[in-house]
Amino acid sequence: MTLPNLVLEATWEAAAARLDKACATMFPELSRSRLKALIADGHVAVDGGTLADPSAKVKPGQTVRVVPPPPVPAEPQGEDIPLDIVYEDEHLLVLDKPAGMVVHPAAGNAEGTLVNALIAHCGDGLSGIGGVKRPGIVHRIDKDTSGLMVVAKTDIAHVGLSEQFAAHSLDRAYLALVWGMVTPESGEYVGNIGRSTRDRKKMAVVASGGKHALTRWSVRERFGRVATLVECRLATGRTHQIRVHFAENGHPLVGDPVYGRKTQSRSIEFSDNVKGFINQFDRQALHAWKIGFNHPVSKVFLSFQSELPADMTTLLAAFREGTQI
Repeated sequence: MTLPNLVLEATWEAAAARLDKACATMFPELSRSRLKALIADGHVAVDGGTLADPSAKVKPGQTVRVVPPPPVPAEPQGEDIPLDIVYEDEHLLVLDKPAGMVVHPAAGNAEGTLVNALIAHCGDGLSGIGGVKRPGIVHRIDKDTSGLMVVAKTDIAHVGLSEQFAAHSLDRAYLALVWGMVTPESGEYVGNIGRSTRDRKKMAVVASGGKHALTRWSVRERFGRVATLVECRLATGRTHQIRVHFAENGHPLVGDPVYGRKTQSRSIEFSDNVKGFINQFDRQALHAWKIGFNHPVSKVFLSFQSELPADMTTLLAAFREGTQI
């Protein structure tokens, strides 16, 4: 429900109750979930003081005030955000996405996304097949994963690229730094991926249900028994596939805040300086370094490579230094 710029205010007269329950009674025009979100975002005050805890108690006689934020435009707006474009023609473009950039608008990320930058760069020249919030987006990579993406500027390009993604006929490769000594020199991880039954915000390898997932990998560099740099190629494209498969097999990605372990580096025999730097690396060490595909219109095969970003290059240097001590 989109609200105009109005203020809702009422005095709670019943017995003490949770803030979210009291609000649901006083302001029936708002859903319970909407009220919880407004509380968590700091848009609800009790007797003039903001409360961000839905379970906080409201006592009889207290005044509850709800000030909804201004409505958000239904369609993303263009924003002047720099893009690292490595190739562009009238039908598509290939770009190098930095870690930290969300691909398309979603809850909590209405602005500052790749889509906002693309709209500013391309104007109306983006394929609309993906929907109003995902114009031009044929595939995506996680917010904190860096690397190459291809974007469709025309519908014919969108269809042609989507067919190649569905058939897994593109040449795509990732570099991942994972904990532990991965053996042998190459192999594959297979396991259906679905929502975790323990934490619905996470993905997991599931015994039943989920979707088939296959990750092929090969070792690129070893750092003793501490860590391994691997190249990964996806035979399927499931959410968090590389991160989930390696974590499931005992090799979570270095820096992964969701599937890794914050205490992973404590037992390694590195200097405090090296350990300190590794502990400061706060994203999954994953980079989409290569993408190749047949141009959906000209049919010419195009291939692009991306150098590791500075943070991962420095991270690898720290591991090299640590293993030489």
